[in-house]
Amino acid sequence: MRLHILPQLGTVSLRDITPAALRSYIAALESECSPRYARQILSSLSNIFETAIDDRRLVRNPMRAKSVRLPKVPDDQRESWPLETAQRVRDTISPRYRIAVVVAPGCGLRQGEVFGLSPEDVDFARGVLRVRRQVQLLSDRLYFTLPKGGKTRIVDMPPLVASALAEYFVEYPAVEVELPWGGPEPERERKEFPLVLTTTHGHAVRANMFNPDVWKPALAAAGVIPMRKEGERWKASRKDGFHVLRHTYASIILEAGESVVTLARWLGHSSPTITLDYYAHFMPEAGGKGRRAIDALLNRPSEVAAAA
Repeated sequence: MRLHILPQLGTVSLRDITPAALRSYIAALESECSPRYARQILSSLSNIFETAIDDRRLVRNPMRAKSVRLPKVPDDQRESWPLETAQRVRDTISPRYRIAVVVAPGCGLRQGEVFGLSPEDVDFARGVLRVRRQVQLLSDRLYFTLPKGGKTRIVDMPPLVASALAEYFVEYPAVEVELPWGGPEPERERKEFPLVLTTTHGHAVRANMFNPDVWKPALAAAGVIPMRKEGERWKASRKDGFHVLRHTYASIILEAGESVVTLARWLGHSSPTITLDYYAHFMPEAGGKGRRAIDALLNRPSEVAAAA
């Protein structure tokens, strides 16, 4: 709403949002967002129109016009890294930020959630992380906000991740950081949290500084992407963004045989269907357990035959 609907349509009367206006809006949206994300935005917009119909502010939903077509989602698959690649990047990234390349592939956190992680969220006794906030960059300012979808969650924390966090806390003590909570709306309250990951100056980490100054050099040093020439900017590559660590986590969990329902909960997806849509190709043995169970059943001698 804040980033993609209100700036374009916030001042337009409901009755003036015609199919023609929506076609122009969708064209602009496609130039800014991925098709999948654009469809999510348009779904939210359609829900607003449906509510307006319920309240008798509109007669029909303009999103349902035949001439209004949603962006086509390409049949692409989420790509993960081999575990060895993640380990190389972990070993080459700046030591101050190395923990990010442990927590993300170890617990499936998004980048902003890693930046918003506090020692208070780490439960060593239960072996879990509580994902309760993220650091989000909006209009070139940082804010504390809830995780994507406005939902907090609890994720499993493997022992090696717990051990790495405990060592990191000793070497890099958490720093209290104060930021506005919830976004750029006026009169927002400010909140202060001790953050696991901060800059050398004790500030929250900005994605638009971390990615070109820390992440990309580590990828180049690990041989994942080419070194850039002097004066050049790093080339954009979606498949080598920080988010690939989350895909790597999902692939490892599914290939280990964990249930999709459990993974969906750990990833913070609203439905296991979404998890399957994104990551079904990481399940090469899907159906294998069922086949083996049926084979075992059919190969088992019947009670009658055994009695005979």
